Amino acid sequence: MYGRRYATRRETIERGCAVRFLAVHPSSLMYSKVFLRLEPLGLEVIAESVRREGHEVRIIDLQVSSHDEYFKILDDWRPGVVAFSCNYLANIPEIVDLTKATRSKLPKSFIFTGGHSASFTAPDLLSHAEGTMDLVLKGEAEAAMPALLEAIEHDRDAIGEVPGAVTLDGEGPPPTFVESLDDLQPARDLLQKRRKYFIGHLDPAASVEFARGCPWDCSFCSAWTFYGRSYRVVSADKAVEDLARITAPGIFILDDVAFIQSKHGFEIGEGIARKGIRKEYYLETRGDILLRNRGVFEFWSDLGLKYMFLGIEAIDDEGLKQFRKRTSLDTNFKAIEFARSLGIEVAINIIADPEWDEKRFETLRQFCMEIPEIVSITVNTPYPGTETWHTEGRALTTRDYRLFDIQHAVVPTKLPLEDFYRELVKTQQVLNMKHLKWSAVRGASRIAVQRLVRGQTNFVKMIWKFNSVYDPERQIADHRREVRYEIGLPPVRTIELDRKKLYVHDMRGGKRKRTIDKNTEKFVDATRLR
Repeated sequence: MYGRRYATRRETIERGCAVRFLAVHPSSLMYSKVFLRLEPLGLEVIAESVRREGHEVRIIDLQVSSHDEYFKILDDWRPGVVAFSCNYLANIPEIVDLTKATRSKLPKSFIFTGGHSASFTAPDLLSHAEGTMDLVLKGEAEAAMPALLEAIEHDRDAIGEVPGAVTLDGEGPPPTFVESLDDLQPARDLLQKRRKYFIGHLDPAASVEFARGCPWDCSFCSAWTFYGRSYRVVSADKAVEDLARITAPGIFILDDVAFIQSKHGFEIGEGIARKGIRKEYYLETRGDILLRNRGVFEFWSDLGLKYMFLGIEAIDDEGLKQFRKRTSLDTNFKAIEFARSLGIEVAINIIADPEWDEKRFETLRQFCMEIPEIVSITVNTPYPGTETWHTEGRALTTRDYRLFDIQHAVVPTKLPLEDFYRELVKTQQVLNMKHLKWSAVRGASRIAVQRLVRGQTNFVKMIWKFNSVYDPERQIADHRREVRYEIGLPPVRTIELDRKKLYVHDMRGGKRKRTIDKNTEKFVDATRLR
């Protein structure tokens, strides 16, 4: 594979036919305007895979840059290929509008979209774009880049034969996995304004990827349907090599579930220790994994693991069953206590269901005030790609993509919608103020001063931005906006759902695509009996 890539790059340069490739990340969503702004790692990896083929590449991230800056690049640089990253459903209207505007400026350019949400909504994306979008690329785009670029340059009729390609004429072969995650490397040098990226206290922060996929199957999640319940890891040597190149003091580990196998976590940690790399880390994992692999998390707390996100999702057994978390309340609470004992600051997420009433919100507020952990609340939302999208019996109350951001209700609420948002925001405000009490403010002030000395303002702005973003009147107003692009309706289910048909990546070969040891595989299987 590497030899072929090298030859292709050399031949491309010798022929003098390198294309100008512009990779675009869309704007921030509601949640990321306050709590985090992550570097677009997936787009950086795509950019590097294109650059290895000998092409000129630029990246623009509209989380930190303006539309005016984007159009200036179009006018001055005139890229031959424009690629949009669509990982979030709520970004689809912006991507479609930019596609149409780009086509009017660069009528001969090749414009396509890829990413997580694009993989589940490809036909709708193409329909909305009304012929201005050439292609939607499903699955892991890195695997398809060489074939796609070859077709763009030399045989546009062959584009439909690229694995994962979806055009107005239909779908091509199914997407394929990259041969090895070790082959991937992000083009971090192409990303401007790197100091704009942060998550909570980690300011600035870079993102890394140690693994892809998740072997569990939570009903509200589409990570497992995208990857077909596969789980693949980056080798410890490559992971440490990537970390060693990063200058940011904070690191967000993007894995859906960090350190599923302790051996992998120990190997990376040992490499970090040998290299003398000193960072502060933030990761996401499951409560049962945290308890099963206590040793690796204890080791990482010595290496700089300071923050952890646990998606416990519910505070009762009924809620856990609804979301098919495959874990128990007792396990989750023990995991929180263990993380607390390591001095790790834990953030937990609770999913608020539109069926909740005032009493339910009040119960949650009381629970959250009794624990020291940071609590965030998201709204139960059926997304294309999730099992819930196919099984949720409640009809959609809106088809506006922009409201599918886990901060708005898109199915009927038990309370009047205005009251639901008031209770939701009231709960979020109570939790926000809990962490702005004097003892927390004192700690936050110390952190803020440290960041300001380094010229970092992201954390300081985050503290005071909450009320301007989370406002029930604003959320209600969002429902009144003109809707130009509507999400397609879920398919009518007449037979029992075959979950494997939800997979983006063909998983013939099943567990052979999961690079986890036998004991871990048994552990995963055992949890799935719950």
